Amino acid sequence: MNLYRTQILLEKSQHEMLTEIAQEEKRSLSEIVREMIERELRYRQRRQVLLAARELQADYNTDPEFTDFLALDSDDFLFENEDNAEG
Repeated sequence: MNLYRTQILLEKSQHEMLTEIAQEEKRSLSEIVREMIERELRYRQRRQVLLAARELQADYNTDPEFTDFLALDSDDFLFENEDNAEG
């Protein structure tokens, strides 16, 4: 893991709470902050994917181009090349 030094300003109460957590868990303040940032970034990524899926849901439910492939028989699809090779 490559780490980059940066400087942030915290409110006094934030710093106190983070320091308390770090002491209780016998971890560094930096490690606690990195963990919280990573958790927030993962949450935002999942949220972004969920919002994109919701936007596509209406099209998926109404646009037959999105659902045409559901009607394919997987055996027909898998063995299509074998049938063409014989004929």
